[in-house]
Amino acid sequence: QVQLVESGGGLVQAGGSLRLSCLASGSNFSPNNLGWYRQAPGKQRELVASITSDGGTSYADSVKGRFIVARGSTKGTLYLSMINLEPEDTAVYYCNAVRGPPHPWGRGTQVTVSS
Repeated sequence: QVQLVESGGGLVQAGGSLRLSCLASGSNFSPNNLGWYRQAPGKQRELVASITSDGGTSYADSVKGRFIVARGSTKGTLYLSMINLEPEDTAVYYCNAVRGPPHPWGRGTQVTVSS
């Protein structure tokens, strides 16, 4: 069973920054198959950032140039650095697999951006 624990969220003003962390543990997961999702109130969960085994990154158009995804040196760690945050970035952020079926979802970490 894979366990996903996200942390680092908080309340920031527009233009602020945050760095989210994800720790994946357990068996049967690939550290190269993790990405960041978010779910805003009343909206579907969306993939916002992912990173491939060779370090290639992909971002949703709405966060390009403001978010950076990176793997940590410890297996199963993933980070999301966010700058120039906007009220539209307010959501619960999750990490999970990008390809194939998702692992059981963690609790996520709440990011709230005030205007």
